Amino acid sequence: MVDVGKWPIFTLLSPQEIASIRKACVFGTSANEAIYITHNDEVFVFGLNCSNCLGTGDNQSTIVPKKLEALCGKKISSLSYGSGPHVVLCTEDGEVYAWGHNGYSQLGNGTTNQGITPVQVCTNLLIKKVVEVACGSHHSMALSFDGDLYAWGYNNCGQVGSGSTANQPTPRRVSNCLQGKMVVGIACGQTSSMAVVNNGEVYGWGYNGNGQLGLGNNGNQLTPCRVAALHGVCILQIACGYAHTLALTDEGLLYAWGANTYGQLGTGNKSNQLSPVQIMMEKERVVEIAACHSAHTSAAKTQSGQVYMWGQCRGQSVIFPHLTHFACTDDVFACFATPAVMWRLLSVEHEDFLTVAESLKKEFDSPETSDLKFRVDGKYIHVHKAVLKIRCEHFRTMFQSYWNEDMKEVIEIDQFSYPVYRAFLEYLYTDSVDLPPEDAIGLLDLATSYCENRLKKLCQHIIKRGITVENAFSLLSAAVRYDAE
Repeated sequence: MVDVGKWPIFTLLSPQEIASIRKACVFGTSANEAIYITHNDEVFVFGLNCSNCLGTGDNQSTIVPKKLEALCGKKISSLSYGSGPHVVLCTEDGEVYAWGHNGYSQLGNGTTNQGITPVQVCTNLLIKKVVEVACGSHHSMALSFDGDLYAWGYNNCGQVGSGSTANQPTPRRVSNCLQGKMVVGIACGQTSSMAVVNNGEVYGWGYNGNGQLGLGNNGNQLTPCRVAALHGVCILQIACGYAHTLALTDEGLLYAWGANTYGQLGTGNKSNQLSPVQIMMEKERVVEIAACHSAHTSAAKTQSGQVYMWGQCRGQSVIFPHLTHFACTDDVFACFATPAVMWRLLSVEHEDFLTVAESLKKEFDSPETSDLKFRVDGKYIHVHKAVLKIRCEHFRTMFQSYWNEDMKEVIEIDQFSYPVYRAFLEYLYTDSVDLPPEDAIGLLDLATSYCENRLKKLCQHIIKRGITVENAFSLLSAAVRYDAE
């Protein structure tokens, strides 16, 4: 689980408030603003409140979290922010909301008035289900479920992709070279935009002074232009830093291009790259890349779970990918990015990936995946034959001796109680025992019968630790009863 306490601003919250957080994002020019969503789907903000970016309806800073009633229960799925800052998000229902700085119409409401509270972005988006949003310094993008891309806001370098440099006051569909193509991923640099389509092609437009569009030159592009140097590879994910770009292929290869003043490309030098170059990651397959338009830091995670960082790291220029002790790319930005913002809307819940031990524990007594049932005292316990054979010599011998696919998949147990037998089977999945001393005596008898020596020691420890003046007689009686049986 990610620890939001690694971001300094969250030290303002109490342990109870921290424990309530399900999703969070730290943003702002000094990482002085934060928004978080609780397990009850309530939305809170706190911090400096530059340009009304907290959306509280006033311009007051607050170190005490304030609830955004307008967003509570909306099930926020994607969130991004600009440098003003302005904030744009979308919900699971596909609605888009925006607030904060609006000097360039980056809120998409047709005005340049600051947005003091979250307001739904309606023009051209009401009929669309938006699944992802991205913000540059002062422009915004929204990607719909059916692969259409919309952009609005500041357009001095063509970052809106409209073919001109006039600011775009409301969402406009980005077409030209993207016409007829299904966009599946988006990212924004400060004044540039990138998109990945479903066949793995990458397109870029906007400011290109450092080569961040990857086109082999440094000329700005007013409409999407394909990154031809990536022909022959299939890109799955794109990420933009302040003025550099990272791309991840379906084979786990990493490419980078653009500005390299701080070594953020990971090439081993500080020379800008106008075209994509492959970055070597110790021959490991990369599964995630991370960058943020307000920082010059890059990060990547490999298939084995190793996290690398490079670029501007706490003022130092790290020119090669550096192996860290972190468990996720988010930690890189908490501890080493300047400012210490989040590169995405962070999920504080456990990752979908589980270790083998966690997976086994989760599947104990699961009717959906089991292939064998024990019936004890009229109650069923669902297990997996393979796990039992691997973990217990008793079952390995029993199954090899007479088990076949035609045999019934329910085994009756009458010599042990339900709590005792369940605890034994659960032990095979978790390596732990949680029983009162009275039941531990029964489990000790079972462990002895099945020749489970480690389990015997665990039971003995539970019994010895649990003996008191009050229960000594009952424990002795239980032991005698089991001996008699």
